[in-house]
This record gives sequence, C-alpha cells and structure tokens, in this order.
Amino acid sequence: MKRLNLALSVMTLSSAALGAGEELDIPYDEFVLDNGLRVIVHEDRKAPIVATTLWYHVGSKNENPGKTGFAHLFEHLMFNGSENHDEEYFTPLQEVGASTINGTTNSDRTNYFQTVPTSALDLVLWLESDRMGHLLGAIDQDKLDEQRGVVQNEKRQRDNQPYGKVFDAIANNLFPQGHPYSWPVIGSMEDLDAATLEDVHAWFRTYYGPNNATLVLAGDIDLETARSKVARYFGDIPPGPPLTRLETWIPTLTHARRVTLEDRVPQARIYRAWPIPAWGNVDTDRMMLADVALTQGKTSRLYQRLVYEEQLATDVGAYLFQGEIGGAYILWATAQPGDGVSELERLLDEELERFLADGPARHELARAVMETRASFIRGVERVGGFSGKSGILAEGAVFGGRPDAFKETLATAATSSLEDVRDSARRWLSGPALSVEVRPFTERSSSTEPTADRSALPMPESFPASAFPEFERSELENGMQIIVAQRDAVPVVEIALQLDAGYAADQFATPGTAKLALDMLDEGSARWSTLEISERLAQLGAELSTSSNLDYSIVSLSALSETLPEALDIFSDVILNPAFPESELGRIKRLTLSEIQREQSTPVSMALRVFPRLIYGDGHAYALPMTGSGTAASVSAMTRSDLFVFHSTWFKPNNATLIVVGDTTMPQIKPQLEARFAAWQPGETPRKQLPVAALPETSRVYLVDRPGAEQSIIIAGQLMVPKADERELAIQAGNDAFGGSFTSRINLNLREDKSWSYGVRSLIVDTMRQRPFFVYAPVQSDKTAASMVEIDRELRELIGERPISAAEVETSKRRSTLTLPGRWETATAVGGDIAELVRFGLPDSYWDIYADLIAELDEEQVNDAMRSVLAPDRLTWVVVGDRRLIEQELRELAFGTVEILDAEGSPL
Repeated sequence: MKRLNLALSVMTLSSAALGAGEELDIPYDEFVLDNGLRVIVHEDRKAPIVATTLWYHVGSKNENPGKTGFAHLFEHLMFNGSENHDEEYFTPLQEVGASTINGTTNSDRTNYFQTVPTSALDLVLWLESDRMGHLLGAIDQDKLDEQRGVVQNEKRQRDNQPYGKVFDAIANNLFPQGHPYSWPVIGSMEDLDAATLEDVHAWFRTYYGPNNATLVLAGDIDLETARSKVARYFGDIPPGPPLTRLETWIPTLTHARRVTLEDRVPQARIYRAWPIPAWGNVDTDRMMLADVALTQGKTSRLYQRLVYEEQLATDVGAYLFQGEIGGAYILWATAQPGDGVSELERLLDEELERFLADGPARHELARAVMETRASFIRGVERVGGFSGKSGILAEGAVFGGRPDAFKETLATAATSSLEDVRDSARRWLSGPALSVEVRPFTERSSSTEPTADRSALPMPESFPASAFPEFERSELENGMQIIVAQRDAVPVVEIALQLDAGYAADQFATPGTAKLALDMLDEGSARWSTLEISERLAQLGAELSTSSNLDYSIVSLSALSETLPEALDIFSDVILNPAFPESELGRIKRLTLSEIQREQSTPVSMALRVFPRLIYGDGHAYALPMTGSGTAASVSAMTRSDLFVFHSTWFKPNNATLIVVGDTTMPQIKPQLEARFAAWQPGETPRKQLPVAALPETSRVYLVDRPGAEQSIIIAGQLMVPKADERELAIQAGNDAFGGSFTSRINLNLREDKSWSYGVRSLIVDTMRQRPFFVYAPVQSDKTAASMVEIDRELRELIGERPISAAEVETSKRRSTLTLPGRWETATAVGGDIAELVRFGLPDSYWDIYADLIAELDEEQVNDAMRSVLAPDRLTWVVVGDRRLIEQELRELAFGTVEILDAEGSPL
C-alpha cells in the first residue's frame, strides 16, 4: 500500500487556521493566606456555578517502601467525615446539586474537586476546610478498616482486567529500586494490610497543612468574594511542618531489559518504555507532538503501518507519563488473535527508527499542533473537572510554579520546528528500552479561635435558577429535521445526526450489522480514502465519530468555528457517500472479531453479552450483546453489500434529525446544511417490531466460568417499563435511593459497611420499549453468595418493610434538579439532552418544566412506582467468576436453577 500523500491545499488550510485564533488564556488572580494556603481565582460568569479544586502537593512518591498506598488510602478517608461533620462527604453536596464531586491520587499530588451552584460555595468551603483542619478526631479504626477493604477491592478490580498488571511491571522495571515511581499508586496488598491508625494520622499531620495546598475557585465568583470566604473558613487552620522535596530523578537504562508475563488475555501485546524528563520540560512537551505522529489516529505512523497496512496489530497506543521528578514514554501494540509479537515488534522498531532518523513530516507536525490547540479549547469550556479551567490552573501552580504554565506548553507546540521534535525524540528514545511482552495464559489443570462556626453545616438557603438553552427547529427541503441551540462560550460547534436505526435494526439483518456499518462509515467515501478523511479532520482540529445505541445510530462532528465549512464537507460526504471499501472491510471485521474476543474475556462484558438474551428471549431485537458487536459467526459472514443495504435502508433524511449546538445560529448553519444535503432523497424505512417480553415465572441463576478470576461479577435484573412511561421520574428517584448513586443503599451496604466491593450500582438502560434494570456488583470471590443474599434482601425490603423514605426522595429530587446548572455547562451535554427529546418523543418544553415535574414527586408516588415494576421473585442472575470457587455456594442459595454457560451464553 502507498503511504498517504496529503494534498498541498490541506496543509495550506491548516497553517492558516493555526494563525487564525486568539491567544489562548485563562485570566486569574491569586493570593496567599498567612498560613500558606495559595488561592487562585478565575471569574467566568457563563453559568451560576463555581468549581473548587484543592490540590495537596503529596502523592505516592512521598511514601516509603513497605508503607505504600498511603496517599490513595488517605484520599478515601477524606470522604468519610470530619470532626464537625462526621458523615459521608457526598451527602450534603448531593443535597445542593453538586454536578461534579470526586478526588484522585497520582504519584505527585492528591486533588479534591466539586462543582456546585453559586449559592452552595460556603458549604463547599466549610466542608473542605473542616477536613483540612478538623479531620483526625473523626478517623478511627473502623473507618480505616472499612476504607482499606474498599481500596483492596479497587485493586482487585483493576488487576482483574486484561493487561491490568502490566503498568506495575513497567514501573518496577523501568524505575530502579527505591525510586518513588517504582511502586504503584494504589500500593500493595501487604502494605495496605499493615497500615495502622498511627501511620494515617502521621500522614495527615505531615502533608495536609494549608501550606502544602493550592485552592482554585473558578466560575461565578470574583477576587474579593473569594478572599473573604476563604479567609473565614481556612484562615484559622495552622500550617503543617516544613517539607523536603525531591526535585529530579530521571533513571537511565544502561542496557535493554525485557519482561515476559502471562495473563488471561485473548491477544498477545508488546510494550516499549523509556525514561523521559519531568512535567514541563520542553523535551516532554515535544514528545507529546511526536506521539501524535506516532500513535494518534489512523494516519499515525504505527497505526498506519501495523494496523492498516501490514494488519499485524489490532490496535496501537501510547501513554506519556509526566511525573513531577521524571517521566516515561510507553508504546504498545496488540497482536492479531493467535499471533505472537516477534514480527510486530520488528516492524514497530523499524517505524520508530525511521521516525528518529527523519523526524515528523510537516503535515504531521501541523496536525499535532492543531490537535493540541483543539483539545485545550474543548477542555476550557468547563470550569471544573480534570481538563477544565480550575484543574489546569492548579496543575500549573503546583508543578510549574505559575497557574498559567500551560502557556509554555502551548507555545512550545506552536513554535517547535520539525528538527526540534525529531531531536527531542532522539534524545530519549534512541537509548535502551524496557520491553514487556504479554502472552495469553494457557489454561492448565493442576491439583487558634475559630473564625468559622462549625456547629452546623452552612447549607445554602437558595439556589441559582437554571434554564435549558433555547433552541430552534427547522426542516430542510428534503424533510430532514434540524435543531439548533447557540452556545458561544468557546468557538466550537457540536453536530449530531440521529437516525432511527440502532442495534434493533439488526432484526432486518444479521447481528452486528448496525455497529459494523457505522464503524465502516468513515473508512472511505466517494471523494476520500479513510486515511485522507482522518488526516483532513486532524488538520482542521475536528473530530468525527460514529456510534449506535439500541434505538438510534449517530454520526457526530466536533469542529472549531474557524474550520466548520471544511469539516462539514467531510461530515456530509461520509454520511451521503460511504464507499464501504472492500480493502477496509476485512481489516475492520478483524478488529471487530478481536473486540468480541476481548468482550468474551473481560468480566463485565462477559456478563453483559449474555444478559440481554436471557431477559428478552431468543429472536427479540433487544436480545443482542449490549455492545452491539454481534457474534463471531455473524461478523465473519458479513459482506460489503450488507452494509450498503443497511445504509440505503435507514439513511433517509426523513428518518433523521440533525442537532447543532455551539458557536452558530440557525440562519448561519441552515444554508450550509441545505447546500450539502440537497441531493439526499427521502424514502420509506422499515418499522421495527419490538414485542413485549414476559418476565420468567421464577428467578434463575446463570454462571459463566472464568478460571482464576480474582473477583466475581454479579448482574441481577429484569425487564422494566419503557422510558416514556408516566411513572418514569418516580422510578428514577427510586433507583437513585436503591443503587443509582454513591450513597445508595446497596453501595453503602456492600462497599462501605462490608468492604466486599469497590462499588455497586443499579442501572436502567434507556430504550424506547421495555428496558433492562439490573444491579451490577463486582465483589471478592469468597463473598459472591453472601453479596447475592444482600442484593436480594435489599430489593425485597425496598418494596416491603423498608420502603424509600421521604428523606431519600428529597435527596434524589435535589440531585436531579440542583445539578442542572452544571449538567448543561457544555454544548455536548446540551446536545445530548436535546437528543433525548427526539429519541423518546418528549415535548420541546420538557427540560424547561423538568424541575417542576421533579418537585411534584412525593414518597408515596415513588414507592408505588417501585412496587409496581420490581419483581424480586422473577430476577435473572448472571455471575461471572471462578466456577471452582463459587458454584457450590450458588446452588446452596436456592435462588433458582443454576445453569452453566459459556462466554456466548450457550449452556455447557
């Protein structure tokens, strides 16, 4: 195959676009309290919300061998109450509509963040300051033991995933013994078991003082308000002790090292890892540009050679670890099922050597720069979260010494030459590397005075109003419906074409047709090849994606305003003129078959592949695996003509709605759409038949064997009424209380009280007809049956002697309504809620009256709804785990007949 040769016009366009935008900036003010707390303030009045991000400059690198996992364990303890609020941290924040609440730990920092309505800022600052200044009295042995168990289950859950132990192997072998990055952030089981209450208290006293913290407030706030409130809540907290910091430790590999490990994975994989400089180093920033050329997108060097041309790999990827004292660049490639990695490894090295010799091509660097810029712009639409403004400012302040350190990274991207990127890559990737080969495991048989009142939480008395953005409807001459909502916070336009098709359309085809057709849609058109489409989009800073759910198929475009016309050319051509080239179909089918194999070996997907058929019954359009991937047999038999039939059957303008949200208006966008879709002709589409499926007469238990599994995955569920049912809001409130949130009954039971799981949830999968309701519980293997007993008990109590309380209903109502300002912060989120109106036939005023509808709910309505739809005696249970360890106790439960299934749901 020939390599892609980009047209000069594309490169010229990209260069012009790069110079078109204004300098990217996040204005801020800052001050420091007398106790050392650094505070950064960014004012953004687009929504009545404030994001708070608190970074403590401590991570797993501050631990010592033998006492690892403390940073992460302590993060968990910070959510379990403080001296003046000795209850779950999540509860009051959910009561006031926090749209984001979380905390994370890495090797160098621990952060806590939440986004709340403006009037709830005092509550957040009270809570954050209380756990900073008043925590130790609330941490006792019971809480330590509880969260130790939760963390250990989190570790089991991670290790239980395919390739889940690879990064521990890389850290242990790339960084020398004693290096702070040589142990995993989550720690070892032994060290977690050995953690004492005294150790935990010492960790807090050492690292959790205000002088080791940076607080960022971003959103509907100004400097003087921030100064007053932060001083009130944090000003009386004494500073911690002076700290010693390791500045730099970049290891050197004197010779190549190789590690081979076996794992229960369907495909072999090869990893390459090199030490690189720390966060903020110009070479590390340029390595990000090099990585775009090497691994990002279909036209990247390694994807094009290994996946597209030679078809030796099903995927390639990379991880750029940017630690505070050093870093690592890690490449990987996954071999085709059944193949080894020797030839794959040889070609990976060959492509890398070619890149180090010649450096990136001009169009590759232009693409990398545009993607860096576009990614930043999309991130700063939010004030909170990982990639939002508050997180960016905190990261720059802590690691770079200045909140706007991001400008240096952007400037490096914009000014680096081809030679600069090549030379940086040469400096760090020319030396010896660590190689980790993962082989599929072959199963074998074997035998001061307080300045804040802390007597009560400062709950807000009022909340800011939230309104769903206005939108307009129109129609093209060919009958396609258009909905446009203007959002000009960032110069980005989000577009989604929704077609009434989805996985259920496979009832007129073979399983997996809808997914494969959408996967193939951008693999070539009448004008461009798949690689040209990928490269042109990258040069424009645009992203095109395709997806399906059970009811709808979606083609989405995210484009910068400055390059929207050119991006629309590609978007429309992909929709109207897919080529479904034979040369690509074989490759995509192989990737899909690999995906099916992964689903058949990943515990959660193993359960979700078999569950739908068990509850809907053979032949039902919703009975396919929830991923829509189909079966190995159906995908293998699929032909190019099958995809053309799907496209000609369902891709009709009168069967489509185009949703546009972002920096445009109906008068601006409609003529552009009319010009591009004028030739698209309407036509008839089939009517999907979705009969009502009956619940089983009694409960049933199905066991899918996964030898050596470190956890069991429990799925317990039934069919439920469609989303359009008049009881919908009451059902959602009931599910919130039962299992739909962190503070739900089943999560507090199995995670917080018993420490048997990292997290348990109950879900209702949205569909236009009967929907699956199910509990999802990954639990430690020796607690499988006991966990099932608890789930069963909780369900029966919910509709029996312990119905949902008025307080639980009120909590759900607050969570559903007070989160709306944060929920509608981004254009993508607004587009998603407009899509719900289309999919479920809801009135245009639905989101305007949503809060009022929720407010009308009461305890009696919710309990009546749950009693009318739940049937604990008619559940379908699917358990994926080690049959040898759990089968006997499942049979002793007497929950119904126990049947053993294979990974595709066939009886054994």
